[in-house]
Amino acid sequence: MKDQTVLGMTQLKNENPAPAISTQDKIILRDLARQLQECAGKPAEEEKRRLWTAHNDLEATRPVIFCDPENGWNEILSDDKILCSGSLAQEWEMTLRKEICWTTEMKDDKVVDAVFNIPIQAVESDWGMHERRIGGGGGHAYRWDPPLKDYADIGKLRFPVITVNHEATQANLDLARDVFQPYLEVRLNHKWWWTLGMTWTLVNLRGLDQLMYDMYDEPEAVHQVMSILRDGTMARLDFLENNGLLSSNAGNHYVGSGGFGFTERLPGPSFEGNSSGRADNPVLLRDMWGFAESQETVGISPEMFAEFVFPYQLPLLERFGLNCYGCCEPVDARWKYLKAIPNLRRVSVSAWADIDVMAEMLGDSYVFSSKPNPAYLAIPEMDETYVRKSLRDFIRRTRDNRVEIIMKDNNTLGKNPDNAFNWCRIAKEEAMNA
Repeated sequence: MKDQTVLGMTQLKNENPAPAISTQDKIILRDLARQLQECAGKPAEEEKRRLWTAHNDLEATRPVIFCDPENGWNEILSDDKILCSGSLAQEWEMTLRKEICWTTEMKDDKVVDAVFNIPIQAVESDWGMHERRIGGGGGHAYRWDPPLKDYADIGKLRFPVITVNHEATQANLDLARDVFQPYLEVRLNHKWWWTLGMTWTLVNLRGLDQLMYDMYDEPEAVHQVMSILRDGTMARLDFLENNGLLSSNAGNHYVGSGGFGFTERLPGPSFEGNSSGRADNPVLLRDMWGFAESQETVGISPEMFAEFVFPYQLPLLERFGLNCYGCCEPVDARWKYLKAIPNLRRVSVSAWADIDVMAEMLGDSYVFSSKPNPAYLAIPEMDETYVRKSLRDFIRRTRDNRVEIIMKDNNTLGKNPDNAFNWCRIAKEEAMNA
């Protein structure tokens, strides 16, 4: 397949006007930047940083608490609370207000820094074909028409091509520095992927129902497509590493499906302190956390997972200094295979996993990344008594583990932002009393 594909980077000419922020929007953003700087300078932030580091390095700590309301942010920071008028300014305002909210209202264990990250401006092609989405507007549900309708078309698959717009990236950096300095340090920091699991892509190409049949009817074709996805993803990692485009996630960066990257284990000895991913001192994969999951294949047996999925994920994960695995899928039945992942550190334990089994299997050798059911925050008035009881029971059952409790996947807070704030308060109280 490699001789049929191209992976490379070209300079995308910046034909769009330089980004701009109005004087009034700049005043709003600078005031928020000043507030964030004040929040970041409080001693509690350094205490949380030490907590996350000890936790990720498998020292015994109290349970670590983090809440990301996700779509619920639209109810916490509704449109009427966004004061900027320009689209870019509104995006930056939302980022700043979230950070301030985490420390002033959420009050979980998320660390806030006096830092503003700017992503690389880039586009990436598809795999030679792409699903057609039907519906999905405004964040609603959608279905899709998968393009790989016949495995005779496998030869049409191509590795994605990344095209970077350095000029636009630099323009955004310059603008952010003009707006935020001296209050915030502006950094180039880009996250190129969320997961290296590949089954999301596979399902988009072939369709979920059809894939379930294919594992029985067309097993060799499934293996062939997974081989292409593995090789294309591996080439993508090579490309990003060789061109100095990676950014360190071994710090105040969300890693895997929950938790933050603080650790003394990373970066590796080759790293000399550059977090921006510049080619003169590049971040390497061995300096980073890796992550994979396979939520889409939750309906297949552990043995089929070991045959069709895991062998293709493993070579990718072998390249990272530390690894996370799992998201919403219960991984207890797959653990006998997953424990072979080198440098595996963070394991997701979803609301559908067997808590007691996972507690015994993970022990104090892995981060037990718990994902409570978010449904209890999705009603107008959260049942605080039930939430406290369930958290207390969970903490008791996992007292010998290295536990983090990650509230996420919230599509709504029942139009009551206090649900998130109160969950954090209760979770922190129970964690402190553990």
